[in-house]
Amino acid sequence: MKKIVVALGGNALGKTLSEQLAAVKFTAKAIADLIEDGNEVVITHGNGPQVGRIDSAMAALCREDSSQERTPLSMCVAMSQAYIGYDIQNALREELLSREIHKPVATIVTQVLVDGDDPALSEPTKPIGRFMTEEQAREMSESLGFAVREDSGRGWRRVVPSPTPLRIVELDAIRASVEDGSVVICCGGGGIPVKKVGNFHKGVGAVIDKDNVSALLADDLNADILLILTAVDKVKINYGKPDELSLDSMSLSYIDGYIAEGQFAQGSMLPKVEAAARFVRSGSGRIAIIAELSKAGEAVRGESGTVIFDS
Repeated sequence: MKKIVVALGGNALGKTLSEQLAAVKFTAKAIADLIEDGNEVVITHGNGPQVGRIDSAMAALCREDSSQERTPLSMCVAMSQAYIGYDIQNALREELLSREIHKPVATIVTQVLVDGDDPALSEPTKPIGRFMTEEQAREMSESLGFAVREDSGRGWRRVVPSPTPLRIVELDAIRASVEDGSVVICCGGGGIPVKKVGNFHKGVGAVIDKDNVSALLADDLNADILLILTAVDKVKINYGKPDELSLDSMSLSYIDGYIAEGQFAQGSMLPKVEAAARFVRSGSGRIAIIAELSKAGEAVRGESGTVIFDS
C-alpha cells in the first residue's frame, strides 16, 4: 500500500458549475481506481477559475450596492474550497459505494500560514479567473483595479499575489482523519492564506500555488508519492517544436537544467515540476509523478506519466 497525495489540476473541475458536476464524476473514477488498488489517498485541488468567479461576483455586488462590504479574497478561497470539496466528496463517495468500498470521505477547510512580510504579497503573479482578450483584461483592470497579464499564450487573466506556504494550520486534523481511514480532501486552491496575529489567523489577500502546498502536505504526511494530475500525459521538453520530446522520467539534476533552459511555462508546467522536485528532495525514497487525470492508476503502476526521482 502506498500513501499518495493526489493534486488535481483545473481540468478535473471544469469551467462552470454544470461542467464541474460532470467533471468530478470522471475524476472520482480515477481516484477510486487508486483506492481500489489498496492505496491510501489524500486529495488536493486547484481553484483558479472558481475563486476568480467568486471574487468578481462579490466585487460586482459591491458596485451595485454601496452598503455591501467587499469580501476579502481569503474568504473567496474558503468559499471555493467548500463548494468544490462538496462536489468531489459526493462524487467520490458515490463511486466508492458503487464498487462496494465503504470509506468515509470528507472535506477539511484548510488554512495555510504565510509570512505577512513575504515580498510576493506586493508582486501579483498567480493567475485566477477566466481567460480574456487583452481588451477585456484592460477593461477589468481599469474598472476594478485588478492586475492582469497574459497567461502562457492562452489569453489574459487577473493575477494576484502568491506567497510561500509555511505551515498547514489544520495538519493535525488532516493527519488524524487519514489515520482513521478517511479519504480527505484538503488544502483546496493552495489553502486559505493566513498570517498569525496573536492566537488568531487573519486572512491574507492572495492565492497560494496548489502544487506548492501539495508538496508541503505530502512531506508532512510522509507520503510515498506526490501524484500531480493534469491535462497532459507526460512532461515535455521543447514543447510545441518539431523536436518535442515526452519524458518517461526525470532525475533532479536534469530538472534543474531544464528549468535553467526555460523549458517549462511559468503559468502551467513550471510550478508542477518545481513542486515535484521539492517533494522528492524532502525525503529518501520518495517519487513524484506528473500524469494525465484519466491515467492515474497506470501512472502509479509505472505505466504512464513522468516520474521524478532523486539522482
